[in-house]
Amino acid sequence: MSAEHEVIDLDEHDHRPADSDGTVPDRLVSRRTMNVRLVAALVIGVVLGGAGASELRVSRDERERNASVVLVALPEDSVSGDSGTEVLGVIQLDGQLAVINAGPAPITVGAAAGQRPGIQVRDTGQSKLLRPGGTGWIDVKVRIECSSSTAFESEPLSIRSSVETADRRIREVNYPVAVKGGAWDRAAEMPCAYLSYAGKRGG
Repeated sequence: MSAEHEVIDLDEHDHRPADSDGTVPDRLVSRRTMNVRLVAALVIGVVLGGAGASELRVSRDERERNASVVLVALPEDSVSGDSGTEVLGVIQLDGQLAVINAGPAPITVGAAAGQRPGIQVRDTGQSKLLRPGGTGWIDVKVRIECSSSTAFESEPLSIRSSVETADRRIREVNYPVAVKGGAWDRAAEMPCAYLSYAGKRGG
């Protein structure tokens, strides 16, 4: 009967993995933890990289926006002045330039000047702060030679202006101003006709 106690029950199974010392499960857990950490680090890196790139893009766009200048200018109808001198055939007008900030950021328009044979324009030393889409008026002195054929030619007059942008930098900007048929052309017509008539009578 003692042999019954030595019989091996073949239905009993050891459910542990082949490596009975238990090191395989620990290795698997360690490997899985490492994989999870690597994936997490990769995801965090992608997120941070994307956020950094987005921030750089926003910063770059803001710098470009603050540095951009788009001006539109035209002579205003408000003009006054004297009738000039008979000897020189020159008239002086007090005029205005309407300046429109067509850019995306506020700007300050300072000195403005332009000239070509027959006409000279210069500002009176004032500056104007213009918000985006805003319009300001710059007082200017206009000198016109009545005998010149190029003063009011069809080509626009290039006005050079100093502009302080939102990033506090000063930039030189050139913008065209149409003068033919405009306020200065109309204001000069009668005084120049008078000077021409007076000159003929004097001759």
